[in-house]
Amino acid sequence: MVDVLVLYYSAGGSVRRMAELVAEGIERVPGAQARLRTVPKVAAATRVAEPEVPPQGAPYCELSDLEACAGLALGSPTRFGNMAAPMKQFLDGTGAMWMKGALAGKPACVFTSTGSLHGGQESTLLSMMLPLLHHGMLIVGLPYTNAELNATRSGGTPYGASHFAGTANDFAVTDAERALCVAQGRRLAEIALKLR
Repeated sequence: MVDVLVLYYSAGGSVRRMAELVAEGIERVPGAQARLRTVPKVAAATRVAEPEVPPQGAPYCELSDLEACAGLALGSPTRFGNMAAPMKQFLDGTGAMWMKGALAGKPACVFTSTGSLHGGQESTLLSMMLPLLHHGMLIVGLPYTNAELNATRSGGTPYGASHFAGTANDFAVTDAERALCVAQGRRLAEIALKLR
């Protein structure tokens, strides 16, 4: 059994829902299991952002989760066309792993949610790939063999699954977005198993 890490940060719940769907896709592959993890909010030094253990949802990710995984799905909301600060802060703390090459050769994919339809889905996905490429990870996209890429009117890119949540975060994940999340998880798990 291989562990595939689904690591996400979610402010309004959309990325968390996407992470659950990516995990569902992973779990559909015999021999693979998903491990859901999140990262804490970033806070000023004068206040504490989060308790040491989240009151609900996935536990916080530890570097050992990254090191042990056979593959990684990385999810973040879009912040001005880039990943959110909590995810960037977590990734910035992986320098020792980079020096050891701990993630080199492992497959990875990315997913995001935006508040506006043209709010930087693709640039966010691309920016999330950069630290993974520096780690030597193998980027897994979504091929156009997934019919939903041509049918969706909200989220979905060949760079990774995406979702348009609306400025009030009131748009649910669509059927096409759901299918792409599941497909992305399945594809990641299948590749992780082949590389093992």
